[in-house]
Amino acid sequence: MKLIQVIPTYNEAQNLPILVSALFSLKIPNHHILVVDDNSPDGTGQAAEVLKKDYPDQLYVLHREGKAGLGRAYIQGFRWALDKGADVIGMMDADFSHPPERLPALLNALTTADVVIGSRYVAGGGVDRDWPIWRKALSWFGNAYARTILGLPISDTTGAYRLWRRSALEAIPFEGSRSNGYVFIVELAYLATLAGLSFVEVPIYFAERTRGDSKMSLRIQVEAATRVWQLRRYYRAKTVIDRQEMKETGDRTIEP
Repeated sequence: MKLIQVIPTYNEAQNLPILVSALFSLKIPNHHILVVDDNSPDGTGQAAEVLKKDYPDQLYVLHREGKAGLGRAYIQGFRWALDKGADVIGMMDADFSHPPERLPALLNALTTADVVIGSRYVAGGGVDRDWPIWRKALSWFGNAYARTILGLPISDTTGAYRLWRRSALEAIPFEGSRSNGYVFIVELAYLATLAGLSFVEVPIYFAERTRGDSKMSLRIQVEAATRVWQLRRYYRAKTVIDRQEMKETGDRTIEP
């Protein structure tokens, strides 16, 4: 089984070498990492190239010309991983908020599901204990908000620590995503739900980064809340169009 983890980076030069070492120390067979760097001014891309020399058959780098958004980074990374024959495609942040040591548990859970999510909001999971109450409440509300509006069958809708079976990722039109920022993570879950894919959530402890600066802001959170409604309207309208096309063409292979 070939696992390729896609890790988007922007200004993560302090974290990336430590993260890569921690992941490969797990000794998971046929484990590979693809770093997708947005021309980080702190030299993350160059650090990734140095790491390639230490892990020549396991670590790869895609260099993008500039900061073009999380969604596009994942889309390019997913396509690369599929083209390289990945059986399992992983998603992960580079800032250690996603504990590397939980990766084997996620892999084990993939035997019973199409998509596995490292979840903060199931029994045994949690967020940084030092977060102020308002931040914990905002995180919980953001997940509940997206879950309710889109009818998602998962507790952690915005968590990006995920593993996909190849067949699961190929079952959704991820390359036609309507989102490019952090709401892309929610859109993927929505597409998987519409496709009837199965989920399992594995508890993780989501720690605050200790190196580098957070990319999250209030503007991003407000944008994500707005985009959730846009996603719902778009995909509901698309379903109506698909049904109409099925009636007009007589094509019974199209699923509503």
